[in-house]
Amino acid sequence: MLTLKIVSPEKIVYDGPCERVKVPGTLGSFEILDNHAPIISSLETGVVEYVTEAGTKSLEIDGGFVSVRQNEVNLCVEI
Repeated sequence: MLTLKIVSPEKIVYDGPCERVKVPGTLGSFEILDNHAPIISSLETGVVEYVTEAGTKSLEIDGGFVSVRQNEVNLCVEI
């Protein structure tokens, strides 16, 4: 299980557990699963999709950054 935190300049969009996250990286979209290698990547305009206990959720973004380390996923995005 991952811990996901999505923040924008205005608010915290989501902070909690999730199974997986798909993000629109600037070199192509990619999916983050349990035990993903550490990474920092820029994000482009697109859709972030994440799966929680409540189901699949999506968020349209105008860009940002993602960092992954020890099953903690942090997204700083413009929405």
